[in-house]
Amino acid sequence: MDSKLIWLAGFVGLYWTYCLYWGFKGAKSAKTSSDYFLASRSLGVWVFVLAATATSFSGWTFVGHPGKIFTDGLPYAFASFYALTIPFTGVLFLRRQWVLGKAYRYITPGEMYSDYYGGNAIRMLTVLVAFLFSVPYLGVQLRASGDLFYVLTDGLINPNTGMIALSTVVMIYVASGGLRSVAFVDCAQAVLLALGIIILGGVVIYYAGGWSGFIASFAEIIRNDITSGENLTVDGFSKKVALPGSIQFVSSGSQSVGGSWTGIMCMTYMFALMGIQSSPAFSMWAFSNKTSRAFRWQQVIASSLIVGIILFSFTIIQGLGGHVLVEQGILKSVTDKNLIPQLINLLSESAPWLVGLLAVCALAAMQSTGAAYMSTFSAMFTKDIYARYISKKSSDSELKTIGRFFVVFVTGAALIVAANSNQAIVMLGGLAVAYGFQMYPSLIGLCYYKGFNNKGVVAGLTVGLIAVTLTDKTSVWFGVPWGAYPFTVHSAGWGIFFNLITTFLVSNVSKETELEKDNKNRIHELLSTVAGLNFYQKKKIRLAWVLTLVWFLVGFGPFATIGNSLFSDPNSPSLWAPFGLPSLWIWQIIFLFYGIFVMWFLAFHMGLSKPIDPDRVDRVAKSLI
Repeated sequence: MDSKLIWLAGFVGLYWTYCLYWGFKGAKSAKTSSDYFLASRSLGVWVFVLAATATSFSGWTFVGHPGKIFTDGLPYAFASFYALTIPFTGVLFLRRQWVLGKAYRYITPGEMYSDYYGGNAIRMLTVLVAFLFSVPYLGVQLRASGDLFYVLTDGLINPNTGMIALSTVVMIYVASGGLRSVAFVDCAQAVLLALGIIILGGVVIYYAGGWSGFIASFAEIIRNDITSGENLTVDGFSKKVALPGSIQFVSSGSQSVGGSWTGIMCMTYMFALMGIQSSPAFSMWAFSNKTSRAFRWQQVIASSLIVGIILFSFTIIQGLGGHVLVEQGILKSVTDKNLIPQLINLLSESAPWLVGLLAVCALAAMQSTGAAYMSTFSAMFTKDIYARYISKKSSDSELKTIGRFFVVFVTGAALIVAANSNQAIVMLGGLAVAYGFQMYPSLIGLCYYKGFNNKGVVAGLTVGLIAVTLTDKTSVWFGVPWGAYPFTVHSAGWGIFFNLITTFLVSNVSKETELEKDNKNRIHELLSTVAGLNFYQKKKIRLAWVLTLVWFLVGFGPFATIGNSLFSDPNSPSLWAPFGLPSLWIWQIIFLFYGIFVMWFLAFHMGLSKPIDPDRVDRVAKSLI
């Protein structure tokens, strides 16, 4: 066995031992079902900061994201804004959900929605969304792990064996210790994720001949695109460095000229990724916190600032640098799936120990999200289905056993799909986050707006899920006359459009019972009292809206095309400045820092993530009951 494989086995073995340790440790502390499903509502500040960050940024961030930048260029690099738009959802909703979980002892979001809106239909749909999110999202991570093991072991471990190994380890520590084990393992995974991305960015720069070599080689690649007349946008720019317009009115995104990543596609794709923290799983992350002090630090510092800078620098360097290393003959037969494994393999001879470390970084990124969704889905099914309809007098011991069973169930389902239908899992993986985003109207009604009622959100969510399915890559299954992403609008955009319209219309034509109105008023009074804006903050609501809309529409939306040529001509690499960066990359960096400011303004200045005294929540809640 060569030294690379020895180091690989050693690092992976140590890492998985760490994971199993926390699984067995968590099992000892999980005395009740609340301990098991919500970590006794006792997660500390920095545990949540690291764990929620790891959960938000999956193996896709480590492997798939730079791979897509390689295939689609800087237009896809706008996806890096998900470092900010994912926690943007958290800024809007997490603190208020924490208040409700604290006040009314909710364990699952299904309980919360059912209490607020009345009826069980919304509860069942919430469990359905959790399932539609969990299985494909976990399946994507398992598939990626299998491919990673295959490349790094030079074909010694086939993809299915790699998937089984990873799924077994994750299943054991999640089923054993529940959410507490997931949280503590995720703490290490967040650090490994960031470290791995930074190191791989440095590897690209080193093999490209330093920064000057990287820029010079990439500039030459752009000149070749222009000379050959290939890979160009409608404006005659290389699609590697320019958006292909604000929108293209085509029946399918695949028919667009210069690629499908128009400004409106980038923005609506952000909608989809905002679905990560609006998914039912993140409601449970909110409930599990001891206090609300952690939210703004995770949202603004850990995610927006740290991960944002990492993505807009090192990840883009990896993606664009792939072309440089191919041009230099260092990499061969590169695809979006194997770019990162090939970059890791470059170190096989010079630093085999680093191959082992980077493999662990990649596995950590893959495990972090999958484990969280395994745990939270099992909790939701156990509490919202089993305990409510099958065994209403279940003991804590029985609930923990059933929860563990469903961890095994969801892992097995994801593994079967990933192993037997690679193309399908890719399609379903793209759907997962778009499905999660369809929870937005339910959350808006719960946290801010009394005008949405039970019939409205149920109808809207149903229509939204259907609209997403019929406008994503799954549209081919239904024989519709359009394809995926018509008018270069992501399926999440189509889904939320029809979702909101339906929710609004049905809510306005249907009547509520007095009990439903009383429930809503009670919850809104609680939120207004302990989590509402003060007089001075209310005066700045209009400003907050303006700042946010400018960020969405201009930073990474339809008006982002201004960035194609604002700072320099994309077709004249010799004029690129500063640091030899194309105009669009500069635009992205500027709006990264503008977005960080917006996140700070909302979370800190407007107080949307301001900590709340837990005792005050309890006192106000008791006074309203």
